[in-house]
Amino acid sequence: MKGILKIYHPEETLKYNIRNTYCKAVYSNQQHLLEVEIITDDSLDHVDDDSLQYNFPQLSLEIFDFPIESKEIEGKVIRINDSEEETYTEVDLFDDDDAFIYDNELQFEKNEEGELQVIWKGTIDDFYTGSDTPIPFRLKCEFTQDDIDVGEE
Repeated sequence: MKGILKIYHPEETLKYNIRNTYCKAVYSNQQHLLEVEIITDDSLDHVDDDSLQYNFPQLSLEIFDFPIESKEIEGKVIRINDSEEETYTEVDLFDDDDAFIYDNELQFEKNEEGELQVIWKGTIDDFYTGSDTPIPFRLKCEFTQDDIDVGEE
């Protein structure tokens, strides 16, 4: 399992399984920039038919071009808050609705198997019910290499 995203809505805790992960520190224009992308699985096997999540089976969280001190992120806690002048985060709901994330805190560490993982905490717009109050989320995932099976011919 790559990981799990939990969104703590007042009516229910919504759980998303992670399908794809990407994390890299890029060196560009004499500075290091953090890129992270987490895409959830669109499977709803574990979701009740009347769940709020049923209307939003998949989403993607992304951080792009965020300046960091060095390419080494293991053991670091990174806080990201977008402003009107600078935007480093994006949420894709895979429909026409918009959502934004706030108060992002990413903690990078190695797990028991020696793989890099992140615990990402923050708040997200309530795109489920449209409330003006952002709701908390917590994501934990591993950045493991995918095994690609080419197969025999």
